[in-house]
Amino acid sequence: MKRIFCLFMLFLGICAGAQEKISGVVYERGEKNMPLPGANVYWLGTQVGTVTDFDGKFDLPYKSESQQLVVSYIGFTTDTVAVRDAKIPLKIELAPKSNLDEIKIVSKKQATSRSFLDAQNVINVSSDELLKAACCNLSESFETNPSIDVNFADAISGTRQIKMLGLTSPYILIATENIPTVRGASQAYGLTFTPGTWVESIQITKGAGSVVNGYESMAGQINVELQKPTKDDRFFLNLYGATNQRFELNSHFNTPVSKKWSTGLYVHGNIHQEKHDVNHDGFLDMPLYHQVNVMNRWQYTDTEKGLVGFFNIRALTDEKQAGQVNFDPEQHKLGNQVWGSEIKTQRYDFSSKFGYVNPDLPWQNMGAQFSVSHHNQESYFGLRRYDITQNSIFTNFMYNSIISDSRHKIKTGVSFTYDDYEEFVENKSYTRTDNAVGAFFEYNFDNLEKLNLTLGLRADQHNRMGFFLTPRLHIRYSPWGKSAFRASIGRGKRLANIFAENQNLFATARSIKIYPSNSEGAYGLDAEIAWNYGVSFLQGFNLWGNKADIIVDFYRTDFENQLVADWESPTQIQFYNLKNESYANSFQVEANYNIAKGLHTRLAYKYYDIKTKYLSGEKLKPLTAQHRFFANLSYETPIKNNSTWKFDVTYNWLGKQRFPQTDSNPQAYQLPEFSPEVNTVNAQVTRVFSPKFEVYLGGENITNVRQNRPILAADNPFGSNFDTTFVYGPIFGSMYYMGLRYKLN
Repeated sequence: MKRIFCLFMLFLGICAGAQEKISGVVYERGEKNMPLPGANVYWLGTQVGTVTDFDGKFDLPYKSESQQLVVSYIGFTTDTVAVRDAKIPLKIELAPKSNLDEIKIVSKKQATSRSFLDAQNVINVSSDELLKAACCNLSESFETNPSIDVNFADAISGTRQIKMLGLTSPYILIATENIPTVRGASQAYGLTFTPGTWVESIQITKGAGSVVNGYESMAGQINVELQKPTKDDRFFLNLYGATNQRFELNSHFNTPVSKKWSTGLYVHGNIHQEKHDVNHDGFLDMPLYHQVNVMNRWQYTDTEKGLVGFFNIRALTDEKQAGQVNFDPEQHKLGNQVWGSEIKTQRYDFSSKFGYVNPDLPWQNMGAQFSVSHHNQESYFGLRRYDITQNSIFTNFMYNSIISDSRHKIKTGVSFTYDDYEEFVENKSYTRTDNAVGAFFEYNFDNLEKLNLTLGLRADQHNRMGFFLTPRLHIRYSPWGKSAFRASIGRGKRLANIFAENQNLFATARSIKIYPSNSEGAYGLDAEIAWNYGVSFLQGFNLWGNKADIIVDFYRTDFENQLVADWESPTQIQFYNLKNESYANSFQVEANYNIAKGLHTRLAYKYYDIKTKYLSGEKLKPLTAQHRFFANLSYETPIKNNSTWKFDVTYNWLGKQRFPQTDSNPQAYQLPEFSPEVNTVNAQVTRVFSPKFEVYLGGENITNVRQNRPILAADNPFGSNFDTTFVYGPIFGSMYYMGLRYKLN
């Protein structure tokens, strides 16, 4: 039936293309007479219409039986124009209806935006915003965003862990161009596999996301858009060096191959081979490592036929060495004389996406996504081995259209995922294959004024989780100008990869205890199920003649079934299912203000109430600060002779964090109930000499805050009390860096 419907709509498009056309331009009414790109233009009572291009221009088939052309644009009064003669180009002016707009925190080379109009609570971060800090990879790209928390996962691997709404990255659907990527075997280190310079933009969605992107999201979604060969610089070079002897190189080469084909070669390399032990505990403060990451990206564009496609081939090798300062892998590997660790990862993947937009019915489009990947990690931590191999396939087909008119939009499609895992944990092997076939439907109503509603439903058949439904609902209501009240509710479901997601457990002396639930799920444990509820309010206003806004939101995640990683026993880590006994509450208030031209500040306060009923009783989630404060101040001087200065300072304060219990340890290896508070300051200065060349200089943790004892029982790493997971703050201390960027357009 769907095939017949698509063929029927395609036939209508072909017939429409053969008819006489009308053309015109849509302007904003006023002295400047600015064109309006993206305005909706359609014949009254029909599905025949279009949207205006960048210059406000449009053309569409002439419908003599209608003769009434409806023109609408968000924030403007909708107009209906009588058309008597198709040969006369139209000039249509729309009057502004209100000052409803998208808030933009903008200086010349940085931008973060929230929309007053979308139903979902989405934060858009551009690549220029990422330049406020030396974001060498994706895990370091959120230092200036208060909605994402960043901390080290342990005291030896140097891996940064992100959290949203107080929940760690496994509960966040992390995708690259809407293809899920950081999942399964790549959960612990996958964020470090995307260099920052490859990123064009990041979309952060709080709460339940769209059903189009899958069923696994519980706390939110992070989507990364990569640089496009047709839009990126023809040549780009970024060199980075830091006082800790960390060096990085990024280079992009983009070139058109033909009228329709363009290609780009993206090369990334990083290295750190200097041993540091600033706190004198006998362990490296950061691992020795090197990574080589290469991607070849192809873009196909045929605007006349409405076709666009992207094809990516990538290969990566990443190696880390951690442990005691005098550890030598050739002599001490898997021995009990000197504690050491190596993590070697190889990853190969291919991904593609292809879209078709009907030239005559532009709201009607189809898209397909496909990816295949091979991920192999071989690692050991002291005497403990952990290897994992994952082979994955992902496909997604989607069709978009409207019902009646452009206020009613629909998305529908099908998807398929396949994951094959082979794990070796100490002396035991685990193998499993997961696959799922799903279908989704999403309806969006947008009256272009006060109300925007998105209702979605997924149906999936999983070989382990069986058949299940995933509903999602998002509502945006604007009661007055420059306001947006949002509410959302959604369900998520996932199978936890307990070892890949908790690899820091191997760098401890803890024994592993699994309490199976006689389930067909992974490791004999049930799937996790959670409901997320959220409300958010955004208000823009003018303060002393300058733009400002305030955002207040509250989200709650209720777990129907959670897989608990229980660290409360100092000698064990226990994995078990917990039903209806855990929740995560997140409250955040954020304020943005353009103090003066080029000078902007962002302030945020965040409160977490996250509790789990462990076997030993209900407790706050460990190593999660209940109170957080964030402040960012940025300034850009006026541009003179194509050059400018940029200054950026970020301050973070973290309240006390609860330690897992250590009361049964010997006195020397006991910790207090809570950690101290943590204050950190990062700063960066950038000198832009021309559109082609700039130099930056910065510092991280410039107040030199350090955790005194990040490793428990560092003096006896093969003893029963050794633990590297009690990390609540910086380990290395101050770090300064500098770099340069050179590009040719």
